[in-house]
Amino acid sequence: MILVLTTLIFSAAVVTQAGTVSGQQTPGIDRRENREARRIRRGRRTGSLTRSEARRLSAQQARIRRHERRAKSDGVVTARERHRLQRQERRASRSIYRSKHNRRHR
Repeated sequence: MILVLTTLIFSAAVVTQAGTVSGQQTPGIDRRENREARRIRRGRRTGSLTRSEARRLSAQQARIRRHERRAKSDGVVTARERHRLQRQERRASRSIYRSKHNRRHR
């Protein structure tokens, strides 16, 4: 009885831990995504981004999220996948900056 109970507890701990790890393999990228979304909302609110610019930038962020989900789908984000996601985030950040400072206002 004790052996069965110990096995069940150990199995539950391993499953819980595996689920947590796979969901948190890209905390830096997740933080950056949140920060970029906030920048887009703030730009739209202040008028430094037009509606179409905000829509385009949001679509770019959605593509990055889709690529991130695809990278996480097998449970492991490889160094190459992580590098590719970070490169996409850098480009998106640059696009946000350029769109916010292009002297177009709503």
